[in-house]
Amino acid sequence: MLHFGVPVTPLLSAMLYALLGGVTIPLGGLIARFENVRSKWLKEELRHSILAFGAGALLSAVALVLVPEGIERLSPAPSIAAFALGGLVFYGISRWLDSHGGASSMMIAMLLDFIPEALAMGAMFTAQSNMALLLALIIALQNLPESFNSFCEILEKGRMAAGRILLIFVAIGLIGPLAAWIGFTLLSTHQAALGVVMLFASGGILYIIFQGIAPKVPLKNSLAPPLGVVAGFMFGLIGQMLLS
Repeated sequence: MLHFGVPVTPLLSAMLYALLGGVTIPLGGLIARFENVRSKWLKEELRHSILAFGAGALLSAVALVLVPEGIERLSPAPSIAAFALGGLVFYGISRWLDSHGGASSMMIAMLLDFIPEALAMGAMFTAQSNMALLLALIIALQNLPESFNSFCEILEKGRMAAGRILLIFVAIGLIGPLAAWIGFTLLSTHQAALGVVMLFASGGILYIIFQGIAPKVPLKNSLAPPLGVVAGFMFGLIGQMLLS
């Protein structure tokens, strides 16, 4: 297959999918960069709704892709162990971040769930390209609100200039193709290891949702923001039905 004169191999396609998932990281930061947008109509209800949408997208990745695909590759005991370990590791990381100020905790959490998802997506591409595309789309959906909120949090803490934050976000986005390459070349031939990565990521993502994201969604005198969770999960569900 050729695209603009360049042969598009399955490996290159997997890396491009990962780039698609990662490009929304700097995009979310760029949207939040505009002070007049951030401080006015995105400050309250819509900002909470965007954050909730990201939680729904993360939840759809766990429920529709990572857990179902992971348990197919492992027996029950290793599945449970990998899932539990993911939650415990992310708990430990969160404790460490809190003890060191936590200014960039959302950014690090975004990186921690993006890497295993990109690894899994690259590995899945060899046998299930449709599911890999679905995971790439879900990753893109979740990274946009995560990076938006992360940018706002870091900037409000006053620890880092806006331009530097955006450069870091670009670097994080570029890690995705590297992780997809590793997943494609190494994990695709080790299905048990791939299952471990998927379930480990699932446990960690669920911890992030209910420790760092869900508590920030409710807004006083408004019941609308949690609908963002429904919308985020719905987009993942639509993709799953269309591509399966």
